[in-house]
Amino acid sequence: MNIVVCVKQVPETAEAELKIASGGKGIVEEGLPLQINEPDNYALEEALLITEEHDGDVTVVTLGHDSSEEVLRMSMAKGAAEAVRVADPAFDGGDGLATAGALAAAVKDLDYDLVLTGCMASDDGNTQVGVALAELLGIPHATYVTQVDVGDGKVTVGRELEGGLIEKLEIGLPCVLGIQTGINEPRYASIMGIAKASKREIELKAAGDLGLDAGSVGEAGSGTVLDGLEFPPAGEGAEILDGTPPEASGKLADILKEKGFV
Repeated sequence: MNIVVCVKQVPETAEAELKIASGGKGIVEEGLPLQINEPDNYALEEALLITEEHDGDVTVVTLGHDSSEEVLRMSMAKGAAEAVRVADPAFDGGDGLATAGALAAAVKDLDYDLVLTGCMASDDGNTQVGVALAELLGIPHATYVTQVDVGDGKVTVGRELEGGLIEKLEIGLPCVLGIQTGINEPRYASIMGIAKASKREIELKAAGDLGLDAGSVGEAGSGTVLDGLEFPPAGEGAEILDGTPPEASGKLADILKEKGFV
């Protein structure tokens, strides 16, 4: 079974003090560590587990600038056989559908039985690319997948729903699955694997190589355009009630009475 995994490089922002870049359409990434999108890392691990059990190869595909090759090489260090980077200035500013269009053009000519993506990207949270990719490839899909069982010409998947429910679906191959975090335990790359991957070739595909017109991709080919980013307005700070527990409780009771809650 051959599997294509779409991965994305994103900045690590959990512990960072973010600043909006000039132009107002992005954040200042200087000084921020770049890494594989977390759900994509789980998708990669799921692909490696499936091919280890059912034979086959994993090909990783990304749309990104030069720095994103690090994500591809780390994926190969973990076990991916091939890597493709889709890159062209024409792709800049694309929305989820435009991004899916570029990826679909790269994926359609590959040998695959299954396409895996992360269920969402941590930098934009749109959850659009995997679903749109399946539509453009003309194959079925499921997302927020937490279980995958491969059968003869089909997969049985479990999807996470609200309230802790798991929906079971049987889907014919080929298909696209959006993988949820927690489905497995992603492996670490070995030192030897990293060394070998550093010398591996990464196939580079521009818009022209994929038969795409510049007017159909990137911002020009997007149905939605980012108008700008802004921080939410700061509200009033919390009031800290000093004193012993009885004193603080009394102050709280006075505030509640003053506000008309009691």
